[in-house]
Amino acid sequence: MKAIRDFFELIKFEHTIFALPFAYLGMLLAAGGWPTWSQFIWITIAMASARTLAMGSNRIVDRWIDARNPRTAQRPLITGAISMRTAWFGTAISGLVLAVAAWQLGPLTFILLPGAYLFLIGYSFTKRFTWMSHFILGITDGLAPVGAWAAIRNSLFTPQDLPAWILLGVVTFWIAGFDMIYACQDYEFDLKEGLQSIPARFGIPAALRLSSISHVITVLLLVSLGIVSGLTWPYWLGLIIVAGLLVWEHRLVQPDDFSKLGVAFFNINGYISITLFVAILGSLYIT
Repeated sequence: MKAIRDFFELIKFEHTIFALPFAYLGMLLAAGGWPTWSQFIWITIAMASARTLAMGSNRIVDRWIDARNPRTAQRPLITGAISMRTAWFGTAISGLVLAVAAWQLGPLTFILLPGAYLFLIGYSFTKRFTWMSHFILGITDGLAPVGAWAAIRNSLFTPQDLPAWILLGVVTFWIAGFDMIYACQDYEFDLKEGLQSIPARFGIPAALRLSSISHVITVLLLVSLGIVSGLTWPYWLGLIIVAGLLVWEHRLVQPDDFSKLGVAFFNINGYISITLFVAILGSLYIT
């Protein structure tokens, strides 16, 4: 049990709240309401195991970089609080659980599984060669609602599947936007180590501007999602709240002051994902 607790600490399992509601958005919109309980349970398992695989892989792949970065030098894998054996075992098990969940959810999700593995494991390497790594991370998280949609509809490539692709765009720009903010705190370290990021490539002020642009695009995509999906007033109310939260997030972070980054990154983004979930659920049941 201690090894399990240590592994969950390693991957920050509680941060699953950022992406899990977006998987549920794809599920709700695809089903036009609540799906079967079997679908709900397997989508939840798939999402949690996918994030665990991604974070476990990231911690293993980046362990030498993390050891040199003062901000990450106290992570459990670096200090020895968790062993490499436990990290590998937990990550491998999560990959197997994801395969089982994909199989249970239908043929299309299982066919798409290799692509999901590529992004979930491969994104950890991208900071070594491209400053577009923020957007690749966004796409990786954006696969959650797409996968949930595919699980419900067993379809992704018809005009009726457009909401799934809009959700992919929403999550991509939302995640990329706040990942740019988060990366600002590693600006000097990334320059020293030759790592690629938008702050390291273009500077912190430019990164914050690009983050703001990404979040404006996020809101515009959410507007298009509401129109395409014919969502009702609870969604639009929720969208106004989300736009306000994004403005608040950007006001908390300044080029020379990252003291409130924790609130901006963890609290507000959790509020955003939950607000959208409640808004879409309400829209589907309240006319």
